[in-house]
Amino acid sequence: MQAMPPTETLQRVPTVALERLLHQGLFTTGLFLEVSETRTRRIYLADQIGVDITDINDWRDEALLLNLANFGIEEQRILTQAGIIGLSDLLACTAEEFARRVNEAAYTLDAEAPTALTIQGWYDQAQVLEED
Repeated sequence: MQAMPPTETLQRVPTVALERLLHQGLFTTGLFLEVSETRTRRIYLADQIGVDITDINDWRDEALLLNLANFGIEEQRILTQAGIIGLSDLLACTAEEFARRVNEAAYTLDAEAPTALTIQGWYDQAQVLEED
């Protein structure tokens, strides 16, 4: 099992905001998710680091995806190539479209595609998260 991805793996966070998050002690995306769990906490965090709550929501969306199945760098690279940066991007796909996009992205990157079972597992986990 992989560790929670570091905060630096969030692609949507500008460098200055990333430095502020790290200064707050949010070194992993898991810690970021914990601190931004409720709307009130997201507003407080946005105020603390001088950004808009929309930014926090976007970063949280990406952190949810990265922590979905403890993605590694290669999985993140494939999903980015597929145009899936956050959980909302995944949820906007059907299971078939998601699998197709992931497989096409892996092919484009000349990377090993995740198994059909792994892709379905990611999709199913995303659906469960949406229901929470």
